[in-house]
Amino acid sequence: MGIFGRKNTESATATATLPVDPALAALTGDYTIDAAHSSIGFTVRHAMVTNVRGSFGEHEGTLKLNGTDPAASSASIDVRIASVDTGIGDRDNHLRSGDFFDAEQFPLMSFRSTEAAQLGGDKYRITGDLTIKDVTKPLSIDLEFNGTATDPYGNERVGFEGSAEILRSEWGLTWNAALETGGVMVSDKVKLNFDISAIKNAA
Repeated sequence: MGIFGRKNTESATATATLPVDPALAALTGDYTIDAAHSSIGFTVRHAMVTNVRGSFGEHEGTLKLNGTDPAASSASIDVRIASVDTGIGDRDNHLRSGDFFDAEQFPLMSFRSTEAAQLGGDKYRITGDLTIKDVTKPLSIDLEFNGTATDPYGNERVGFEGSAEILRSEWGLTWNAALETGGVMVSDKVKLNFDISAIKNAA
């Protein structure tokens, strides 16, 4: 079952002439990301030899799914920078400081989708604008649609997981320190990880 489709004339014509999958059409609606059952995290190489993993505990967002015209679907996510958690308090405070995110002046990191495409099966790529600090640049996120379920409380849920890689320097996150053995303390490349559960809003 697909959610997002390729945004082109051919797919639009097909949508107009072919029967719509009822199961897909039933997903149409507005959804709210369930932050308690979702995670937005990152992985970055530290001192050239290991990885540090972290996450943002506070985030919110919405999905707009259109089962009859999947390319019209969209996503919006806001992440509160001060909620960063790598398990080490001093490191988290450094990430919140002006050396990195400057959370006091720029409290949110945001993503606003602009288009989506099906890669095959349940795999998709959603593209949009990622804003960190005062810099906005395009970002493509590879996603896998994990399906739908009705939970014990009667909520209709959809699930996605995915990842993307960025160069943090492109968003002005340039702090680093040289190592005596060569190389730098923090890699420029950062992997972003998404595990999203969203609840369909009441009609």
